[in-house]
Amino acid sequence: MLQQTQVATVRPYYGAFLLRFPTLARLAAARESQVLAAWSGLGYYRRARHLHAAARWVVREHGGRVPDTLEVFGRLPGVGRYTAGAVLSIAFDRALPVLDGNVARVLSRWFALPISVRDSRGARALWALAESLVPMRRAGDWNQALMELGATICLPRNPRCEECPVATWCRARASGDPEAFPPVAPRRATERVRRAVVMIERAGKVLMARRNGPLLDGLWEPPGIDLTGPASARRGLRAALGAMGLSAKLEPTGRTVRHTITHRAIEVEVWKGTLQAPAPRSVSARFVDARRPSVALTALASKLSRQPRSLRGK
Repeated sequence: MLQQTQVATVRPYYGAFLLRFPTLARLAAARESQVLAAWSGLGYYRRARHLHAAARWVVREHGGRVPDTLEVFGRLPGVGRYTAGAVLSIAFDRALPVLDGNVARVLSRWFALPISVRDSRGARALWALAESLVPMRRAGDWNQALMELGATICLPRNPRCEECPVATWCRARASGDPEAFPPVAPRRATERVRRAVVMIERAGKVLMARRNGPLLDGLWEPPGIDLTGPASARRGLRAALGAMGLSAKLEPTGRTVRHTITHRAIEVEVWKGTLQAPAPRSVSARFVDARRPSVALTALASKLSRQPRSLRGK
């Protein structure tokens, strides 16, 4: 959960997730849709799918006991070098390094290395440095100390050098410009996307459609379409609803919501819909209580559903 997500955001989800799936066996036995629903709101749902697949693999192949060697643990779905090093050093005291953005920043400044973890050559050098420093005992404590130092003291901007326990040995601080390390990597260009969605409500629930395709596959949000050029939102939304066997009266609300996913900046037109006939039973559309979702909602769906009803066009 902490990959790509801050601790403060993760805490309530972590506790609720463990209450719902208190053991590997319970997690492995759950349906993927149940796991995604419990993850709903955290985003980056591939993490949940990998976790679920890993639990099934551990239960099936290892009797529910998590493997404690790099060779075996490293083959679990979704496990890369960082995850393997973090889990095995902290849980099993294996002398393995970790390297995330925080650790990379600490090492770059500590040794005044003008290299970035975002560059393949820089990443290889930083991994080698991290591996040379990890102690043979209490490696987990060492790794957690580096991660915590980067997260709380050695900040990207305005680092708190006066509170740093290793400031005496920090070459970047001695240079007088610690923020010059690591060098800023060029940002990926932002893709601009226009989209239209329709909010259809019934008894306090909102109609959600299951997305398909390379982006957000299997997640749920209000029926919508991407807009290209002068495409008509009304015509496109009618076609999208028709493909689900639905017919609705559509009205523009005049609202536009801005939403960002990684490198995509999405401008969303919000429409109000009123069904003109009862909704047929469908595996691709259902009414969902967004406060207690039974399916995994996209971040956009959660944002739209949290808006007061008056702002949704009611």
